[in-house]
Amino acid sequence: MTLVVDWNQYHTLVERLGLKVHESGFDFDQIICIARGGLRVGDILSRIFDLPLAILSTHSYAAGGGTVRGELVIAEHMTMTAPRLGERVLLVDDMVDSGHTLEVVYRTLPQRFPRIRAIKTAVLWWKACSVFKPDFYVEHLPDNPWIQQPFEVYDVLRPGELHGHLQSKTTP
Repeated sequence: MTLVVDWNQYHTLVERLGLKVHESGFDFDQIICIARGGLRVGDILSRIFDLPLAILSTHSYAAGGGTVRGELVIAEHMTMTAPRLGERVLLVDDMVDSGHTLEVVYRTLPQRFPRIRAIKTAVLWWKACSVFKPDFYVEHLPDNPWIQQPFEVYDVLRPGELHGHLQSKTTP
């Protein structure tokens, strides 16, 4: 089973997530997104809440077109524009699938960055197969579908194909 999401649906989900976080009353001073999946979510929430965004890169899906999980690698450093990391963090990603990445990052962030005093997690989708339950989510998916997000076209589009891809968009 595949859940196909277009750009309009995707942005609506991010806005609904922002509303859930806002209505919760969680007072945070930093957003950390898990890259790559959480980049867009983190960027939009950072704009809505007018808070600094930090980017923590991770990598675990290495084979099968991104469907087979490999060893989890977490970047040693975060990229951020604020002079220092906040103390109350909203940790965001696009989804919690197996839960492995979010659980490990959630557990290790305060160890690696002792300045952090509180962390809550936020995702668009929480799959039932996950070992980790996020604090905030928009949709719980009991059937664990594959989610085809609108930007996944770029996973297979290569530079030499851009001309044809762009032409197909302008041809009725």
